[in-house]
Amino acid sequence: MTVTVTAPGMRVDPGAMPSPPDPEVSEKAKRRRFSAEYKLTILREVDACTEPGQIGALLRRERLYSSHLVDWRRQRDAGALQALARKRGRKPADPARVEAERLRRENERLRGRLAQAEKIIEIQGKVSELLGIPLDPASDDEQSAT
Repeated sequence: MTVTVTAPGMRVDPGAMPSPPDPEVSEKAKRRRFSAEYKLTILREVDACTEPGQIGALLRRERLYSSHLVDWRRQRDAGALQALARKRGRKPADPARVEAERLRRENERLRGRLAQAEKIIEIQGKVSELLGIPLDPASDDEQSAT
């Protein structure tokens, strides 16, 4: 009778050598982020603990460290937890500022088009001079009105 002893996680094929454990590395753990509301809730629970070992049980249950409590108490005493309750990221844009920026961009675009149109008109005038075609802006307006 043959007895094969293997380490946990090792697979054994009958009549073969044991295969090594799976080398796949699990995904990197993400850093936990705690909301100000959660921190205050935990601090209230800790403050309510009266028996020895209750705080340790609470920390184990929530998977926290005692250093979290130290930091959170400092933040609470400094009033920082109220500041942490604000949303992170960009502040919403002021609608008047957004509209002003849109109008400024549109103004720049239209100035460019105007400059281009003026150049085209100038070139048309030079071409008409070279070809000897008289341009009378007043007569063009009168003809288009009729």
